[in-house]
Amino acid sequence: MHPKPTFIALGDSYTIGEGVLPAQRWPTQLCHRLDFATPDYIAQTGWTTQELLEAIQERHVSHFYDWVSLIIGVNNQYGGQDLEQFSVALKMLLYQALAMSHSRPERVLVLSVPDYSVTPFAADKNPPKIHDEIRAINAVAKDLARREGMHFVDITEVSRRAEQEPGLLAEDQLHPSGRMYRLWVDQILQQVDTFSAQVRSS
Repeated sequence: MHPKPTFIALGDSYTIGEGVLPAQRWPTQLCHRLDFATPDYIAQTGWTTQELLEAIQERHVSHFYDWVSLIIGVNNQYGGQDLEQFSVALKMLLYQALAMSHSRPERVLVLSVPDYSVTPFAADKNPPKIHDEIRAINAVAKDLARREGMHFVDITEVSRRAEQEPGLLAEDQLHPSGRMYRLWVDQILQQVDTFSAQVRSS
């Protein structure tokens, strides 16, 4: 019997699943549907690109993974950090992800940042400004990921459904619910050909 493929998820609250059970996190749901091993995580609520970089360096990952995912940037935006600063740090994170995948860019998933401007949490925090800044961050992430030959998966449009479907949010009215994360997994399976083929053949 061959060992199951391995997966490590890098990021912030959207990776670690703030407000949901561990089984409801999107990386766990994805690995379950693909029959992968239980994913590893380097992620924590509130992390910026710099904090994630520091955590990866402290972790000293000494082995390779079959798949690596990255979603980061919302806390850079929330903290008012400069877009150029985000871009520089994201490049470094992409190199870290590439190293963890044994230099296989086609095995790296970069997810867009969801648009939390539609959530009740953001109602009094200038939603149009949040929307525009998230869009700018995602444009940078998409460009850098595709330059490196990595998969860029856009879950932002799906995230906006939370405006009309409250059940897609966790109790804090900011972070995604398990149902929302399931929609993210659907997007990944649709957009990543390797996964699509695996699902069709199973």
